[in-house]
Amino acid sequence: MFYFNKYFYLILILFFNQILVYAEEKPYSKKELKSGSFFSKKETRAIENDDFSNPGMIWVEKGEEIFNSHEGINNTACVNCHNQSTNSLVGVAAEYPKIDKTSNILVNIEQKINLCRKNKMKVKAYESESDPLLSLSTYITFLSKGKPMNVSIDGEAKEYFLRGKKLYFQRIGQMNLACNQCHDQIAGSFLRSEKISQGHVNGFPSYLMRWDSIASVHRRFQFCNNQARAEPLEIGHIDYNSLQLYVAWRGNFLFIESPSVRR
Repeated sequence: MFYFNKYFYLILILFFNQILVYAEEKPYSKKELKSGSFFSKKETRAIENDDFSNPGMIWVEKGEEIFNSHEGINNTACVNCHNQSTNSLVGVAAEYPKIDKTSNILVNIEQKINLCRKNKMKVKAYESESDPLLSLSTYITFLSKGKPMNVSIDGEAKEYFLRGKKLYFQRIGQMNLACNQCHDQIAGSFLRSEKISQGHVNGFPSYLMRWDSIASVHRRFQFCNNQARAEPLEIGHIDYNSLQLYVAWRGNFLFIESPSVRR
C-alpha cells in the first residue's frame, strides 16, 4: 500500500507539473496591457505620434520605395503579388511570427521577406538587420498600424511557444536575470531615468534613440542579453523567434504602433 501511495502521488506531481508547463496564463489581463509607449517620457511619445517628427518614418518611406521597385531576371516587385486588390498585407504583421507553410518552421517578418525574395522573386536575400530589410519590414508592419496583435500558438507553433516561454523565465548571464524579473515583477519602476515596460513588441521595428536607427525585435533581445552580461544569440536564431512568439502572444490585443520611438 505504501508503494502504491508513493507512486500514485509521484504521478500526481508529474501530472500537475505538466499542467503548469503547458499553462498559458498571462501576467496581464487585457485591460492591464500597456504598450511600451505608455512607459515612455511625454517628449518621446510626442515624437512617435507625429509622423513628421518620427524618424522611423524615413524607413517607412524607404521601404515603400523598395516594395514598388522591380528587380531580378523576372523584373518583379513585392507590389506585383501584394496590392490593395490581391493578397493585401494590411493586418498581416499582426500575425507574426508564424509557421511558414513552405518551410514548416517559425519565421518572423524579416525572415518571411527573405523567403519571398529567394523563392518567389528569385533574387538575393537581404543581410540580417540591413537597411533594406529593416526598411521593408518597417513599411510592411506600418501597413498594419492600428491593428491588434493576433499571433497564434496553436498547432505546430505550440512547441516554439513553449520554448519561448521557457526562455522568458530562464535566468541567464553573470547578472542571473530573466525577462520576467524586469517586465513582470518591476514593470513601471525606474531604471536610471527610464521606466521599465511590460516588454511588449507591438512597436517593432522600432526607432531606438540610443542607436539612432530602426531596430528589429531580435536586436533588442541581443541588447537585453548584453545587459544581463550573457552571450547574445545571432539575429534570426530560432530561440529568438520562439521568444518573440511568446512575447508577442503576451501582447495580443495591443495595437501595432510601428515605427514606435524608444530610448
